[in-house]
Amino acid sequence: MTPLDPLDLVRRQIEAARAYTLTLLDGLEPEDWFRIPPGCVSHVAWQVGHLAMAQYGLALFRQRGRLPVDLELMPGSFRKTFSKGTTPNADPSAYPSVDEIRQIFDRVHRQVLDELPTFDQIALTEKVDPPHFAFDDRFGALVFASHHEMLHAGQIGLLRRLLGRDPVR
Repeated sequence: MTPLDPLDLVRRQIEAARAYTLTLLDGLEPEDWFRIPPGCVSHVAWQVGHLAMAQYGLALFRQRGRLPVDLELMPGSFRKTFSKGTTPNADPSAYPSVDEIRQIFDRVHRQVLDELPTFDQIALTEKVDPPHFAFDDRFGALVFASHHEMLHAGQIGLLRRLLGRDPVR
């Protein structure tokens, strides 16, 4: 048996997490994206925007810094809108459109998959700055990208059920 390339393993995990997230988004209407069900503190639009912002941060920015192409991937205002610690707002006018959120979500993911094979495996052992509670090196940031997506996929799944949608099978 051939040993699995660590970057191939990361790619598989990132792809699997995204495939699952997409099944949860399937069938949701645009108006569902901004509804905050009673007793909840979030909505689907914030979850998806946050996933795009976090995947950029974990799998691109923490790997190679900010590049000029990044402004085409995601405007700075998008990152600020969906960053950790922001409070979801039920007013859709406070956010980009569902189409724009989805485009950025998809665009960042494609960029991650394009760049992932180019990362230097020796450099993946470098410590990250600023430090993070879940990892201490660049490889850990890549692994955490899929874990983070699955965590938020769970939240999307719960929101989906609270919006009256059937569970994903």
